Amino acid sequence: MSIQGAGRVWRRLDVTVRDLPLGILFLVVSVLPGLRGHGTEVGDLPTRPFDALAVLTLALECLPLAVRRRWPAVCLALVTCGFALDQLRGYHSAAGTALPIVLISAGSHLEHRRRATVVLLTVAYVPLAIALSQLGSGGETPAEFVTFYLVLALAWGAGAWLRATRVAEAERRERVAAETRTAERAQLARELHDVVTHHVTAMVVQAEAARYLTAAPERLEQSLTAVSDTGRRAITDLRHLLDLLNPDHGSGPGTGPGPGPGHDTGATEAKEPRTPAVGRVLTLVEQTRRAGQPVDFTEQGTPPASTGSADLVAYRVVQEALTNALKYAHGSRTSVQVRHGEREITVEVSTDGTGSPSAAAVGSGRGLAGLRERIGVLGGDFHAGSGTDGGFTVRARIPAGGTS
Repeated sequence: MSIQGAGRVWRRLDVTVRDLPLGILFLVVSVLPGLRGHGTEVGDLPTRPFDALAVLTLALECLPLAVRRRWPAVCLALVTCGFALDQLRGYHSAAGTALPIVLISAGSHLEHRRRATVVLLTVAYVPLAIALSQLGSGGETPAEFVTFYLVLALAWGAGAWLRATRVAEAERRERVAAETRTAERAQLARELHDVVTHHVTAMVVQAEAARYLTAAPERLEQSLTAVSDTGRRAITDLRHLLDLLNPDHGSGPGTGPGPGPGHDTGATEAKEPRTPAVGRVLTLVEQTRRAGQPVDFTEQGTPPASTGSADLVAYRVVQEALTNALKYAHGSRTSVQVRHGEREITVEVSTDGTGSPSAAAVGSGRGLAGLRERIGVLGGDFHAGSGTDGGFTVRARIPAGGTS
């Protein structure tokens, strides 16, 4: 087994099992002949040889280390009693060194009644110091007892600092996770807005136009076919968004869009790339034309090898601009220009404003605001506003190669 594999197995063990070796190590060290009587000494009592009671003392000082993180209060109480017995009996074992370790652990892991625990330990230390002073030879001064208390208080303070650091890190991670979830929800909301608004607007405009084509069956058939194709394209784009939430979505049988007789649009669109590329802008333009909007499309330059998320953002800019043109200037001539540079993509969509506004939709400005935010994150420029001739122009400069 490799070292990494052994480490994973060790981390999967219960915390009590992982802490037990430390207690056993202290116990073994304490009974070594060369280390007997050379441990912590408070009170200047003469060192006493180990006896039967020493076994209980060592067990109280060492074995509770196994539960120092599972039950820190129990561990602290047992080790403190063992340490007091060790000093009062004069064993002065190396196991007494476990007390500062337990104080650090308790200060780090004890969750409830922390102040009460500190007060109780302080109160208990006073009679212990008095008893050790009376039993000793008088060589221990009050200042030395105070110094030892300060050492123990420092150990508790170190544990409290570790706990505060751990809590602060947990809060930071929770805050980052919450901000990430909020950003992801906002991104999904923008994507849903772009997809649903554009396709539904096109379908509504096409359906309204179909009402006036009852006398022209061929044109009526074309209009209804355009509505059907737009609906299938909307289903495909929505499936792509669902794939972002659940990669297994749509992988099973029977998840196709269900094309009607004589149409294989669903099967064709299921093979389209998940992220719309600038090359699909032409399809977007054709869809808008079928909805009755005259659109001139110009594409210049060659897309760079790596565009990052710039191609998706450029697609969304064109999509939002054409959607607004259908909503508010239906029938107006619209121009779409896409220019590819070495390090950026420039998009300009302008509508001359000579058509009549559609009564099918009421805008909230959310789409343009979302585009401005997304392009700003990439370090680009975005402008949308009315021109002197009453038209509306959207311009975007999108750096290529960045991530969204």
